[in-house]
Amino acid sequence: MTHIIDRRLNGKNKSTVNRQRFLDRYKKHIKEAVNQTIKQRSIKDMEQGTEISLPSRDVSEPIFHHGSGGVNTRVHPGNKEFHQGDLIQRPPSGGGGGGAGEGQASNTGEGMDDFVFQISQDEFLDYMFEDLELPNLVRKQLKDASQFEYRRAGFTSAGTPDKLNVVRSLKNAHARRIALGGKKRKRVKEILEELEALDEKTKAEGTEIEDTPIRAALLEELEELRHKLGKLPFIDDFDLRYNNLIKVPMPSTRAVMFCVMDVSGSMTQAIKDIAKRFFILLYLFLKRNYKHIDVVFIRHHTTAQEVDEETFFYSRETGGTIVSSALELTDEVIRDRYNPADWNIYVAQASDGDNWDDDSIRCAKILSEKIMPQVQYFAYVEIGSRFHQNLWEEYRHVASAFPEQFAMQDLTDAGDIYPVFRELFERRDA
Repeated sequence: MTHIIDRRLNGKNKSTVNRQRFLDRYKKHIKEAVNQTIKQRSIKDMEQGTEISLPSRDVSEPIFHHGSGGVNTRVHPGNKEFHQGDLIQRPPSGGGGGGAGEGQASNTGEGMDDFVFQISQDEFLDYMFEDLELPNLVRKQLKDASQFEYRRAGFTSAGTPDKLNVVRSLKNAHARRIALGGKKRKRVKEILEELEALDEKTKAEGTEIEDTPIRAALLEELEELRHKLGKLPFIDDFDLRYNNLIKVPMPSTRAVMFCVMDVSGSMTQAIKDIAKRFFILLYLFLKRNYKHIDVVFIRHHTTAQEVDEETFFYSRETGGTIVSSALELTDEVIRDRYNPADWNIYVAQASDGDNWDDDSIRCAKILSEKIMPQVQYFAYVEIGSRFHQNLWEEYRHVASAFPEQFAMQDLTDAGDIYPVFRELFERRDA
């Protein structure tokens, strides 16, 4: 019986590093494959991993090898078609079988993909939401901020070894040695000068240097001072200084997203399904990318109501259409619970655009005077294949007045959801 003992540090995940290198190298191809997968799968399966297929020509790597070099003349048997100096035409497209997986090529010049691998749920979502963010997100100072940062605040005489400040400790030790030994060193210098003067006087008189009582006393004092100076420690415990870190509350990027959906009778079941898919994608994006974020769900027909997540996505209530009721409720919730000084406020609205003419004018007024001055970003999505109606035209005036904060897009079918979503929330350069 053979026992294999794997003592490598990364034994259970031996290919983790290589896999990450592979994902980074073919990031562009994987992202394109993820985008194609999103268009084909159901919104309920959006969070799951998937199989990624890459053409073999895209994963091939260059190699170094020795060339033949020089000029070679070769004679191949059975050549009845070409003579020396003839130009050989390229083979027709699709004639080769190198990229066909099983040696079979199609008549269009494209073969089967040779390399297929699985990406996990987290990897799928990372590629799905890459380069997306909430526009104009800024830090707000909160009274009840839950985020803190440790900052340097001088030095302390007590701490852990990892916070020891070596330079400050050595400076303290040097200052201590100067303070405790300053007088002794000064006296040593004076004694040396006195001894030198005595020696010069003795040499001037032409006599030999002898240990006179005065010279012997100076030498004894010098020896005692040097002994005391030698006993001063180079560094002592009370010389040590540690970096002092204090906990400081930090401004928080806390945000709230208002999801406003039209559920009136003019919204057919197909349009409602597209709207729900858009908001499910938005909800998934917010919960994945932001830790501190509130989501407020508002449904409206003739009246607007703030509801929970379950009711927002699955309730079958319907009625007439008064869009302004939802905007008024949004403004009311902002004033009651979300102070713009403390919160980044975002609104995403989905509708088929059907509304009373007078109410559309009222919607534009509410947006311009109440909501837009308070929000960071307002995204409006109009769903349907017919011509834009009065609500769209009124919203265009708002968009021209607030070009950096107001965005409009239209959706015709489920395949447009993800591209429109990326267009609305694509990361913008500051």
